[in-house]
Amino acid sequence: MPEAAESAPLAEEVLNPPLIAIVGPTASGKSALGIELARRLGGEIVSADSRQMYRHLDAGTAKPRGAWEESSGAERRFVAEGVPHHLVDILEPSEAIDAGRFASLAKGAVAQIESRGKRPILVGGTGLYLRALLEGLDPLPKRDERIRERLAEMADANGRHWLHEELERVDPEAAKRIPANNLQRVVRALEVYELTGKPISSQWTGKPEASGPAPIYLGIAWPRAGLEERIRDRCEDMFPGILDEVRRLVPARFTGREPGFQSLGYPEALRCIAGESTQAQGLASMIRSTVAYAKRQATWFKRQVSVRWIEAGDGDPDAWADAALELVG
Repeated sequence: MPEAAESAPLAEEVLNPPLIAIVGPTASGKSALGIELARRLGGEIVSADSRQMYRHLDAGTAKPRGAWEESSGAERRFVAEGVPHHLVDILEPSEAIDAGRFASLAKGAVAQIESRGKRPILVGGTGLYLRALLEGLDPLPKRDERIRERLAEMADANGRHWLHEELERVDPEAAKRIPANNLQRVVRALEVYELTGKPISSQWTGKPEASGPAPIYLGIAWPRAGLEERIRDRCEDMFPGILDEVRRLVPARFTGREPGFQSLGYPEALRCIAGESTQAQGLASMIRSTVAYAKRQATWFKRQVSVRWIEAGDGDPDAWADAALELVG
């Protein structure tokens, strides 16, 4: 009997291995590593990319190329390169998403995957969402539509940068971490300040709530010049498709002001189509914004979580997966 009692924790650990989260800057190869690792571990991917959740917006979100398939129980699932993906194509561009809602959706996806005896693998660069799922966040007040509408009207009247300057005044730390063109997050930060009288940045401490093994964070480490070259190449490939999507969707189905259209590349495309900039200027702006975003992501992950970094080498996902398996143990 004593031997059986002592073996129980080991059995639980085998049945519930640590969650793996593949993180890091945009264009670093997270999706490729995630798919290869899922194949080897019998896993399924949970997307932690806030923009891949939006339907219709494919060209600029680095969404995995796949298709919806019917699975057992008449459920539909998104499958890319033979690997099921969760939290992809689940929102309309008009819908808002935040860390709390993501954590709730992701917990459900992780539980479903584990119930089938599969290994969940989180993949994405939205750090706050990952921390909300894996560590928890301090509670924030519910949305106040009157405040949000007023702030949106102020942004329309004075410009997004004016609203961001207001955030700099009341919460400099949040202003550093939230870009001016991300209207949804700027409005949320100002809304929280109005409702609580406290900066939202002071409530980003997080409350660990996970039971079981600590999650394992993996990332692909690129030299700065190498990552920037990958970003430029990706933007050059993406931007014509983003322009085509925007022409097809705006104004036929959307206004272009919806949360989904705040994804990198879409504000630039909207300005091009409105005649406010040329295609070359739009592309250059997208590259600058994406490089700046990648720097913020890299800084966030270095400061907020302990990542086990894999050297990029010559960019071979098979080699990355070999190294990842050694780190995972």
